[in-house]
Amino acid sequence: MSDTFGELDHPPRLLMGPGPSNVHPRVLRAMSASVLGQFDPEFTAYMNQTMALYRRVFATANRWTFLIDGTSRAAIEAALVSVLAPGEGVVILNAGRFGLLLSEIAGRCEAELTLVEAPWGEVIAPEAVAAAVARAKPRLIACVHGDTSTTMAQPIEGLGAIARAHGALLYVDATATLGGMPIPTDAWGADIVTAGLQKCMGGPPGSAPITLSDRAAEHIAARRHVERGLAGAEAVGAGRRIASNYFDLAMLMDYWSDKRLNHHTEAASMLYAAREAARVVLEEGLEVRFARHALAGAAMTAGVEAMGLGVYGDPAHRMSNITGVIAPQGVDYDRVRTRMRTDFEIEIGAAFGPLAGKLWRIGAMGINARKHAVLTTLAALEAVLRGEGFGFTSGSGVDAAMAIYEQAAR
Repeated sequence: MSDTFGELDHPPRLLMGPGPSNVHPRVLRAMSASVLGQFDPEFTAYMNQTMALYRRVFATANRWTFLIDGTSRAAIEAALVSVLAPGEGVVILNAGRFGLLLSEIAGRCEAELTLVEAPWGEVIAPEAVAAAVARAKPRLIACVHGDTSTTMAQPIEGLGAIARAHGALLYVDATATLGGMPIPTDAWGADIVTAGLQKCMGGPPGSAPITLSDRAAEHIAARRHVERGLAGAEAVGAGRRIASNYFDLAMLMDYWSDKRLNHHTEAASMLYAAREAARVVLEEGLEVRFARHALAGAAMTAGVEAMGLGVYGDPAHRMSNITGVIAPQGVDYDRVRTRMRTDFEIEIGAAFGPLAGKLWRIGAMGINARKHAVLTTLAALEAVLRGEGFGFTSGSGVDAAMAIYEQAAR
């Protein structure tokens, strides 16, 4: 018996969960380009092009717009560990699993945490944030734009003004929404925004775009300490050294600048993926892309409601690219997901925390935010639920979704 296992040969699946989504074919092709050395002039030109492309994706003029090598959580950690020194304050908006993740990472930075909270399925009012910031006088306000655990989109408007009024920085985790919902970084007054490729951007997990305002970059540069093996006459900052080496944004800015001060070996194939994903997004057009995701979300919602299923959360603040479907009583929650995969090769997501076993999360992101993917998923869900004995008019879900698309086409 061979101990080298077999060649990868799994069937293609339609990934309709909360992420990852299916990768755009152009991105897969870009990843097959030959690897170049990290200081090859052609490669550093690709780095500069990627920075320029993501400025447009993030709707920002920020000079410091680049990639963190790692999944979206790598950029989250880089942002928090590079801004927050031990004892500094952070106000965190928490209404789901990923608000709790921000507090987990900030706690590891030994920051002083102030949580502004709302029940899962709701969002947080700016007045509550303003009151907490006035009390805590934090270094940073941190929030999640689209929390896939609850399928809610937190309004960001006004938070930048609150941050500036109190001398704080504003950080926004846009992992699940970049490329699918508007992320007007400069209009928001956001100082740091991070994301990932694996959701609406239509790329694979493993590269995390980030953008920093000049205010954020100046604060981080004040904590700059060059590695001893690289230091010559390099100036260092007066602030406390950033606790992580790999996620040190001050050193990463040196690497992505014209200095090209070595930090790590850039993940060449992932840079190719990120570059091509941004090109695909911008060629489609941001507004067109946002409308496509919103239409897919509206069709998915109409379809599940027509089947007699509930949709979770405050309807005024639902994400357009992920729908929380309330599992009906008397249906085997896990078996539905398993049969979607084994019978139809479609993945839908389970839920976390207080929603575990109660909510299926169905995403329509990137190339999957299209009519055929939405209708195929609804048709499969209808078949599985009928097999589970859940009663509804056969075809109602697909028909309702079709009606949304037909209305949009008029």
